[in-house]
Amino acid sequence: MQQIDRVLAQHYGFTDDELDFILNYDIKYCLGLDGGQEDET
Repeated sequence: MQQIDRVLAQHYGFTDDELDFILNYDIKYCLGLDGGQEDET
C-alpha cells in the first residue's frame, strides 16, 4: 500500500511532510492505534 501512496504523492506533488503524514495515518488506521476505540460493555 505504501508504494501506491508514494506514486500518488509524486503525481500530486505532495511534500515529504505530507507523504509522511499519509503513511503514518495509514499505519495508525490499519493497526487501530487511533486511541478512539470504545470499550464494549
